[in-house]
Amino acid sequence: MVADQSAVGWILASLLGLAALCHLVARRAGRRRRGGEGAECAAETDGIVTTGRQCGSGPVNGDGSEVDVIIVGAGVAGSALAHTLGKDGRRVHVIERDLTEPDRIVGELLQPGGYLKLIELGLEDCVEEIDAQRVFGYALFKDGQNTRLSYPLENFHSDVSGRSFHNGRFIQRMREKAATLPNVKLEQGTVTSLIEEMGTIKGVQYKTKDGKELAAYAPLTIVCDGCFSNLRRSLCKPKVDVPSCFVGLVLEKCQLPYANHGHVILADPSPILFYPISSTEVRCLVDVPGQKVPNIANGEMANYLKTVVAPQVPQEIHEAFVAAVDKGNIRTMPNRSMPAAPHPTPGALLMGDAFNMRHPLTGGGMTVALSDIVVLRDLLRPLLDLNDAPTLCKYLESFYTLRKAMASTINTLAGALYKVFCASPDPARKEMRQACFDYLSLGGVFSNGPVSLLSGLNPRPLSLVLHFFAVAIYGVGRLMLPFPSIKRMWIGARLISGASAIIFPIIKAEGVRQMFFPAMVPAYYRGPPAK
Repeated sequence: MVADQSAVGWILASLLGLAALCHLVARRAGRRRRGGEGAECAAETDGIVTTGRQCGSGPVNGDGSEVDVIIVGAGVAGSALAHTLGKDGRRVHVIERDLTEPDRIVGELLQPGGYLKLIELGLEDCVEEIDAQRVFGYALFKDGQNTRLSYPLENFHSDVSGRSFHNGRFIQRMREKAATLPNVKLEQGTVTSLIEEMGTIKGVQYKTKDGKELAAYAPLTIVCDGCFSNLRRSLCKPKVDVPSCFVGLVLEKCQLPYANHGHVILADPSPILFYPISSTEVRCLVDVPGQKVPNIANGEMANYLKTVVAPQVPQEIHEAFVAAVDKGNIRTMPNRSMPAAPHPTPGALLMGDAFNMRHPLTGGGMTVALSDIVVLRDLLRPLLDLNDAPTLCKYLESFYTLRKAMASTINTLAGALYKVFCASPDPARKEMRQACFDYLSLGGVFSNGPVSLLSGLNPRPLSLVLHFFAVAIYGVGRLMLPFPSIKRMWIGARLISGASAIIFPIIKAEGVRQMFFPAMVPAYYRGPPAK
């Protein structure tokens, strides 16, 4: 059956690639006819504290309150989860290191699929009154050419689109909404460790903002403390990769070439992003490969941005870009990717960037987090009692499979697109990059398909793989026109080989069975524990 599906997949990818090629040939012929028009205590290990505390019938904290769920972190995932579980009647205690408004250079673009999840969670008003901008698609720029890729939103309500905003404003709105629920408690404090008893997480040990060391207990502890999590090692097997860094700038009072669109410049050595974050500001993120970036303090960074990056910026925003560099408010952020590799632990769960990260090129992180919250909410809703930790843990193993459709699609696309969009001296990689740009420029199914995947509107991993190899086959076909040669055939073979080397390791890390054959995973069929 797997072999049959693989064969069918290759056939479909080939047909899609050939269709794209036919489209190209027809368009070239049309141009010729038109005359060539252009176009916590006893022991502590890995953040876990073991303690001899005897459990009663329920977890009672130092202030006498009973709690159902402790959430560590109140970022996008933590605050949205707190409101969601609180709305379902759960008693929630959120512990966040800093409750002041965050100031970050990522987490600023919410895809349409993420906005639909926001609506599903009743949090859509959190993008109101923060000067959020609607986003209707992307504009792609390469070597003086550009193409617009619109989100396929025809079958959705007119309000559905992407949203871009200041990350901190969005988070504060969700925190405020969660805090309005009487059964949700937000507290500023730093969680130092998880409390474990006989292999089960019973709560957390934390320091309040006044420096007091306290312990909080609950049947379920959900860790959402972000990409720099110091608790994840006890709950998963983290393999964090840092392929590049983002250099962030804010351009003021400038108009992007395509209003209400994200802009991706296929620059050398790697992509540059532009998108609005308010009615007067545009965020620029310059990707710098590797873990080292030019020094900001001694002026190396400003020089790099002006001499290497600025010449590749669209003319319409070039002056605003240089002005932003001169202003000097330059910030950097490592881009981390980490496949989800959970170690199911009774009494605890990981979510958000603490659990799973992907390259932020496609802006899919918040969409994955909100989708995960919807899955977890639906799994927890039938449960009145969360105190049987081992049974709950076994039941929640289904979470890791049910989340895969959305998560693996966005994760795989982010990793693959980043590698394809980076410049390379290798002729096969150059051809793949150009083929990707040209394939997306064809429009119709060739752009709507990939964009619906990127936007979270069509979370289907098989569709992603088909389009990816269709691009590769399209690239090979272009090499064979007008006449094939030994050199071109060799580059074509290396193009297919390179495409496979890009996507297959990502799929392997995501989990082949969970991505493509979830029905073969036993946890997929787990029902709620008997009451």
